[in-house]
Amino acid sequence: MVNDDGQPLYALGDVHGQLDLLKQAHARAERDGGEQARIVHLGDLIDRGPDSRGVIDYLMNGQAQGRDWPVVKGNHDEKLPRFLENPRWIDPGPSRPQLWTEDLKNGAEATFASYGIPDSGNLPLDELHEKAIAAIPAEHAAWLDALPLYLKEGGDLLFVHAGIRPGIPLEDQSPTDLMWIRRPFHDSSADHGMLVVHGHTPVDQVTHYGNRLNLDTGAAYGGPVSVVRFDADEVWLLTDGDPIPVQPRPAQG
Repeated sequence: MVNDDGQPLYALGDVHGQLDLLKQAHARAERDGGEQARIVHLGDLIDRGPDSRGVIDYLMNGQAQGRDWPVVKGNHDEKLPRFLENPRWIDPGPSRPQLWTEDLKNGAEATFASYGIPDSGNLPLDELHEKAIAAIPAEHAAWLDALPLYLKEGGDLLFVHAGIRPGIPLEDQSPTDLMWIRRPFHDSSADHGMLVVHGHTPVDQVTHYGNRLNLDTGAAYGGPVSVVRFDADEVWLLTDGDPIPVQPRPAQG
């Protein structure tokens, strides 16, 4: 499990506006593999945490400087550009579809605050939309909108935010599933042909289920942004000390 040029490959889980935690994860990867380490980001860069704007600025600037930091799109990353297009856009993914601004758990208020729009929950929707268009750089929305839904590496790794629908060819997967799915993906013990590396659903620690690897360790709720290294046939969790092997356990289902 290495990237296409044979160098170690790293990936990290959901960030949710936690810029300091993102930088800590990057520092661990760069101590392990150098400043040119390839680090895949599994999306959900924004919402809930205090500095969504800072996260986007940091990643965009790093990419512009030549850092090898690919990012796949998470369901939260989809919300900002869609809101700027149409504040009444309804995300088809959740079981109870709502406006981005209606569900406090989505964390939109924190994102707006990071762009200098405080107390957004008390603003009329159209007024909030006008303020957002004025405050949020168009290049931020365009960058989020252009993020790919998945990334394949080395023939045996698939990076995607939420997961895949078992039994469906990758090219036929629904964008909604790629950004939102939980069941039946979590319940499947099928061999997907690749190890599916995902986030989206918080777990207490990085967990290897045999056919999938979950890297979302709840940065939005006080957990870390976890980062792992892939080499040969092993996965290693990076820490401030020695890397820890992540042992597979049987897939659920």
